[in-house]
Amino acid sequence: MDLLVIKEGFPLLSFLIFFPLAGALVLLFFHGEEFARRWALAITSITALSSLALVTGFDAASTKYQFAEAYQWIPRFHINYIVGLDGISILLVLLTTLIMPFCVLASWKYIQQRVAQFMFCLLVMETSMVGVFVALDFILFYIFWEFMLIPMYLLIAVWGGPRKVYASIKFFLYTLAGSVLLLVAIIALYLKSGSFFIPEMMWQPYSPTFQMLVFLAFFLAFAIKVPMFPFHTWLPAAHVEAPTAGSVILASVLLKMGTYGLLRFCLPITPDATMVLAQPILWLSIAGILYGGFTALAQNDMKKLIAYSSVGHMGFVTLGIFVLNSRGVEGAILQMLNHGVTTGALFLCVGMIYERTHSRELALATGIGRYMPWFVTFLTFFSLSSFAFPGTNAFIGEFLVLAGAFEHDVFLALAAIPGAVLAAAYMLRMLQKIVWGGTSNPDQSSLKDLGLREIIVLIPFLGFVFWIGLGPQPFLDLIHGSVSHLLEQFHAWQQHPQMASILLR
Repeated sequence: MDLLVIKEGFPLLSFLIFFPLAGALVLLFFHGEEFARRWALAITSITALSSLALVTGFDAASTKYQFAEAYQWIPRFHINYIVGLDGISILLVLLTTLIMPFCVLASWKYIQQRVAQFMFCLLVMETSMVGVFVALDFILFYIFWEFMLIPMYLLIAVWGGPRKVYASIKFFLYTLAGSVLLLVAIIALYLKSGSFFIPEMMWQPYSPTFQMLVFLAFFLAFAIKVPMFPFHTWLPAAHVEAPTAGSVILASVLLKMGTYGLLRFCLPITPDATMVLAQPILWLSIAGILYGGFTALAQNDMKKLIAYSSVGHMGFVTLGIFVLNSRGVEGAILQMLNHGVTTGALFLCVGMIYERTHSRELALATGIGRYMPWFVTFLTFFSLSSFAFPGTNAFIGEFLVLAGAFEHDVFLALAAIPGAVLAAAYMLRMLQKIVWGGTSNPDQSSLKDLGLREIIVLIPFLGFVFWIGLGPQPFLDLIHGSVSHLLEQFHAWQQHPQMASILLR
């Protein structure tokens, strides 16, 4: 418990976790559609504003888990309620809380059936996602990890598209399969360490065979969630069939739960196995970058295009994590945030087009630039960000990842560069068709440009695109201390495994 900075007074992290859940429970008794919308917006907005206190009270120089809370839960089995956050998790918590009000706003007119139940699922999702990023007890982490499955399944299965049953079941089965492996690894670690407290499981002298087995269980569980190539096949179906808010949550937050797990658990719990398997995973990341790029280039469904682009973008994140140097890991964490902002905004844009044309096909959205200037302005900037144009947020993250890759292996970094070129190709192709189209565009004169609600939804995303792109230092400062501490421990372990006793002090 020496690694925790216990929060005195108001339990902020518990409030961020359980306030949305309390708000969801109210919707079990009040089913009015307008009330449900306004209530969900109020709950998510209060949660988002409250989460800003994390930034003002966070000590970036500290390597301990801050805002921590620790209470006994099931002492007989050493299961406790312990939460806290550090530089690795703070941006992901903020991304989760700040994006949820816009998911509610994006669903204001899009969702017309079972509105109260839809908002209930959104609020329960927020509880589970925040819980995953702050849980420091493995059973608590696993509960939140699994808790997410049901509301996400319902969002797709009830409010999804024509193939919603297929997509929701595929999502559920893939994720559940990974969760079973995760549970096996957790139990194995408990039997070895006698504790579910995550920091106590780190930097222990586990045998190489044990580390390898635990690492493989972790990796498969988290790779499915990312999703890494070739475990990605559930993602396009889920994105295409999910309602707009579901796609935004999937892209912006749920995928990051996988990369967060790789960084939080694989490196400090199984460092020797990480070193052995890092190189194959790096090349798997390159395969994902190229596969995602080429497949996105071939899509005519806008949602599928953005979904496959996520496979490529998350390949850059896993590339940054497993180059195992400061530039790469910091770039990976920043790119998690960037991908959440940019891809979430792109899915919102697709949802706005779908509300007007009732189609996601590029052929039916061509040539709308003349009639929807506000829309194409936002879409242009988000597209530029998606392929890491200088001055946008993704450029900083991708630059750091590639710099870390060059530091690790020049040939590896060179292999990743075509992925950046492919991103420009498929985003510019989509942008050209939507803005100008060709000589035989469908009649788009009936389409109305963005309304005030839609502009309010998109402006904050655009603000973060340029804030991170032009002034990333505050974000890098938040993560630098924790990343440096993690990598110092990792490299000290590799040089002197007997350092475990010192690192645990």
